[in-house]
Amino acid sequence: MTTGRDMPVPRIRRNDYGVLTPPDLGAWDPTLTVTVVIPAHDRQETLDLTLAALAAQTYPGGLLDVIVVDDGSATPLRLPALVPARTRLISSPPGGWGRAWAVQAGVDEATGEVIFVLDADMVPHRHHVEAQLRWHHLAPYVVALGWIDFTSATGPLPTPQAVRAALEAGAEDKLFPLSAHRHDWAEKIIHDHDGLRTAPSSLATRIHVGATVSYPAALLRSVGGMDTSLVLAEDTELGYRLTQAGAVYVPDPESRAWHIGLPTAMRDFAALKRYNDPYVADRVPYRRYLRTEPGRQWLVPYVDALVPTAAFEDVRATVDALLGGSVPDVRVTVPGPWESLGTGRRSPLRDPDLDLRLVHATFEHDPRVHLADAPPGRGIAPFRLLVPAGWMPGEDTVQRLVDHLEEHDGGALCVALDETPEGVTVARLERTAALSRAALVARPGEYPDDVLHEVFGLEWVDGESWGFKRRPEVYPPRRRPVSELDRLAVRHDKEIALHRKRTAALRAELTQLRREAGKNGRDAARWREKAEAWRREAVSLAKDQDRTVLKRAVRRVRRLAFPDT
Repeated sequence: MTTGRDMPVPRIRRNDYGVLTPPDLGAWDPTLTVTVVIPAHDRQETLDLTLAALAAQTYPGGLLDVIVVDDGSATPLRLPALVPARTRLISSPPGGWGRAWAVQAGVDEATGEVIFVLDADMVPHRHHVEAQLRWHHLAPYVVALGWIDFTSATGPLPTPQAVRAALEAGAEDKLFPLSAHRHDWAEKIIHDHDGLRTAPSSLATRIHVGATVSYPAALLRSVGGMDTSLVLAEDTELGYRLTQAGAVYVPDPESRAWHIGLPTAMRDFAALKRYNDPYVADRVPYRRYLRTEPGRQWLVPYVDALVPTAAFEDVRATVDALLGGSVPDVRVTVPGPWESLGTGRRSPLRDPDLDLRLVHATFEHDPRVHLADAPPGRGIAPFRLLVPAGWMPGEDTVQRLVDHLEEHDGGALCVALDETPEGVTVARLERTAALSRAALVARPGEYPDDVLHEVFGLEWVDGESWGFKRRPEVYPPRRRPVSELDRLAVRHDKEIALHRKRTAALRAELTQLRREAGKNGRDAARWREKAEAWRREAVSLAKDQDRTVLKRAVRRVRRLAFPDT
């Protein structure tokens, strides 16, 4: 098999890694180097077991090194006697603290082609590293995840020597008592989506759990590594950014590990969620249920819209329509030579840069609009929308486009707005993850949209049916004073709309009642038939009973009249 750095880059469609065929454990020759990064804070006893298990891994020791990062432990950590051959201990640098800070310190020191992050309360099985690394030999944009068994053992822990002996004997399953607790939510997502192969992009990212996970070093560094401003929820945030970079998530049940004790999410879920929600809402636009407040703005928008510079009225109309739509977290970028706009003396009305100045004056102080060559670098939105200046999306157009792309997990929607002899005017909604994936696998000279269609899908639709229209000839349109008649018309329009909704509801209810009435009518007919049968049976029984009573009465009369007979 072709492995490692010399392999051709395979094309994985969405998250369907089924095109990859991993080798059987122990039946292949690894070539990639891996650095295992272990962040640790006051976990000497469990750290000793983690290192003992790493010393018994089936992945070649010459390709593996370990960095333990002491995140400000009260008693400084030390390296025990039983560790992998190339293991070193460093301290978190000054200026921060927490797991993300410690992991990033290890990433900065790592030299491996793959970076494997493992928590200090994990005891991996002997094939743990090998099982994940085989996927990295197949594609350079895979994020591999381990399979965790929890133990809530309260008794004495095994010694490092016992752990190593258990791994060498293949008896890891007997090291700890198995807890009933599991990552049920993650395992359900994986199970319901064929091992995550059919999971949509916005869902696959949710199972990124950092207790045992491995990354291509180049991919991890390309997204900036860890968000060291976070002390919790750092895994969720990193998973989101990796998705936007084109990552494919592969959970491997053969990469098993013990988790000693229960994590915070299992011990105090409500408190953890209360803490994490504000940070996740600000950084992960996929969590739409956390962004329900109208009018709010967020660090990372849901849609990055791009409107090219053109005539002032054209740009204003398009930007106004985007900001006035039903998706509140839209960030608009208008690229242009803004820095070239000088402040020197000029003819205000005959300025060759007049349109540019008017656009600048209109949106300079709107925080949702950025006058720059590219969106600001403080967060990559999951969707990018390109709209030609002078075209106005309807109020719900952007939401409908995004919903359609999400429903089909597509890569791009090309919206045909107009056709002229010069060509087709197009608006375009793109999935950031799809663009990144296409860039990762494209070969020199390939047409980008062909690659995009292959890895995620590209679809054409017409603009009119999706609510796009040209701006009015006069923009902004002149508004006459609102009269009492206008107010009454608006009120009546609202009442008519309400009555229409009520009428539709009543019609639906009437249809249901008719269905039920038809069913009841059929039931009534059956009951009538049964009642008639019961009546006939009752009459027959009554006649039989009457004859019996009559016979008894005749016999009694006879006994009274003829006592001697």
